[in-house]
Amino acid sequence: MPNENKSKRTQIIMLIVALFVILVGNLLAFMIQTDGCKVKVSDVRFTGTNDIMMSALLYVPKDVTAKNPAPGILAIHGYINSRETQDGFAIEFARRGYVVLAIDQTGHGYSDPPAFANQFGASDGLRYLSSLNIVDKENIGLEGHSMGGYAIVTTASIMRDAYKSMVLESTAPGVLAPPGNATFPRNLAVVQSNREEFSEMHWGVVNSKDIAKGDKMKALFGTQSEVVVGKLYGSIADGTARKLYMPSTIHAGVHFSTEAIGDAIEWFQATLQGGNGLPPSDQIWYWKEIGNLIALIGMILLFFPVGGLLLRCSFFKELEEAPAKPKSAKGTAWWISAVIIVAVPALTWFPFIDIFNKLGWTPNVNFPESITTQVMIWALLVAVIAAALFLIWHFAFNRKAKATASDYGLTWGKKLDWVKIGKSFLLAVVVVLAGYLTLVLSALLFTVDYRFWVFAVKPMSLLHFQIFLGYLIPFILFFVALATVLHGQLRPTGRKGTELSLGSEMAINWALLVLGFVILLLVQYISLITSGRLAFISPSGPFVYVIPLFTIIAFQLLPLMTIVALAYTYFYRKTGHIYVGAFLCAMLVTWIVVASQAIHFAL
Repeated sequence: MPNENKSKRTQIIMLIVALFVILVGNLLAFMIQTDGCKVKVSDVRFTGTNDIMMSALLYVPKDVTAKNPAPGILAIHGYINSRETQDGFAIEFARRGYVVLAIDQTGHGYSDPPAFANQFGASDGLRYLSSLNIVDKENIGLEGHSMGGYAIVTTASIMRDAYKSMVLESTAPGVLAPPGNATFPRNLAVVQSNREEFSEMHWGVVNSKDIAKGDKMKALFGTQSEVVVGKLYGSIADGTARKLYMPSTIHAGVHFSTEAIGDAIEWFQATLQGGNGLPPSDQIWYWKEIGNLIALIGMILLFFPVGGLLLRCSFFKELEEAPAKPKSAKGTAWWISAVIIVAVPALTWFPFIDIFNKLGWTPNVNFPESITTQVMIWALLVAVIAAALFLIWHFAFNRKAKATASDYGLTWGKKLDWVKIGKSFLLAVVVVLAGYLTLVLSALLFTVDYRFWVFAVKPMSLLHFQIFLGYLIPFILFFVALATVLHGQLRPTGRKGTELSLGSEMAINWALLVLGFVILLLVQYISLITSGRLAFISPSGPFVYVIPLFTIIAFQLLPLMTIVALAYTYFYRKTGHIYVGAFLCAMLVTWIVVASQAIHFAL
């Protein structure tokens, strides 16, 4: 009893610590986002073309009023991102006295689907920004990253007199937008990463080192020679100004770079009249990212004491039991199995993802998100491979050890206990809901979410929740299969077959789930840095973007699978079965992926 009381006190302390960490992270993010309450940040909605509801964050500096209007900047994120991805730019623009509207593109974030509709929502965003009486309509800038660049170029071609200057971030005209030339767009800065995954798609050069030498860049700058980085071409006064900046980063790193953000600030300060002249080098935005990360860590920490305390309740108490004695692979067999589970998900990432395109599948009412569907296909096929290899191992090798489904955490004795499986599902729901509620409160009280760089945890809209339900079952199948392999075939043990400490088992499971993608990313980016191109690239054609895009998406798997490894291990050790961890991970990952991806089908 004393040990049980001590354990309960520890879990209560952990719960308090987790909530405190979330609060500290939110306060830091809020203070940076508002520049110490000098900028008001509002979550706004406005009706766009064809009654599509648009979502945005509006940043208004304290001294800006209808009698004292300020320059305005429309900031637009890239594909499968959201308005918050532009935080670095938006925060720094607002600190310099500009009114900033960071929109969710159509079908992204909280803007209505489908994606790509209404010039990606950019024209409606520019009309809304121009309609504000606090904005100097003669001094409006446009800034867009990646597909956000297509959005602002398209809008500029339609509303040619509604803006004064533009910054394109790691993107180019002429892809899904009208082509550019020496006079269009007006007063253009190109902030182009010097290690660019999409160099062929955007600039027509296979090697990112040749971007400034490419014909497309030369035509845009009106020169026959290689474009010189940092040189001013044309004239700001007559709207033909051009400047190329090449910060030392990769495609997704542009919106996470002080150099790139400083370049955009410099250009708008040179081309827009107004603002306070704060130097481009004076930046604080990254502290908001740190605050968001702190809050994210707090939410992850919250799952464990919430789950531990719930297992003490009478309703869930019967789920708590110690795992069976390990009957997993040993010695060389374990290492061979480990190499396979590390390698298969990473080696199949690009081939399985591309099945969606090769078979010509399209988003539909059941699976309306293209990227989520592609990830789902990969997950299901990996689950089939994992389950097949597990069954081969069990019947060919481990049946001699008299291992049963109960030893793998699948059954209770010789049968499935559907009541306990149902309670496992409910427990997972409540644990995830606890973390979700902190996120909703963070959004309501501080206008922030949990994120770091390309990884974001956002509240779901009602539409997102509807989509979440459609994808949940396939992801449950994946996580059940993966959990069976981890806790059955690959459960680590000590030298004498004894159980390892919780921390050691978490670390090993983390390596098994993450290491393959770490190696994949290292191969891709070492090649990009040294040779100017990714090691694996898509063949030329309509899907030339697939491998670069999913290389960037693979970064998100690192934090996702880290969370999975921790949750899997903890709840397996608490319950002796795979179900709570598998259900929890499926819910969490489905929520995170669905809420952060583009919706391509108008439901």
